[in-house]
Amino acid sequence: MPDKALRMHEVKARVGYGKSTIYELKKKNQFPQSFNLGLRAVAWLESDIDRWIAERVKLSCAATTGSVSK
Repeated sequence: MPDKALRMHEVKARVGYGKSTIYELKKKNQFPQSFNLGLRAVAWLESDIDRWIAERVKLSCAATTGSVSK
């Protein structure tokens, strides 16, 4: 099944960040890169966003587990 192209409103709903935060993270290479659909339209691959979310969950769980004392 081909990947779905997610537009900004869908990405914002999935990650819980606003547009400026998404672009700031993207600029720092801490968020998946978008691709152009047209002159003023960009999108992200659904699989890239899903992978990014999964990585955030994994890092959060590791941080929580690592910070718990005996």
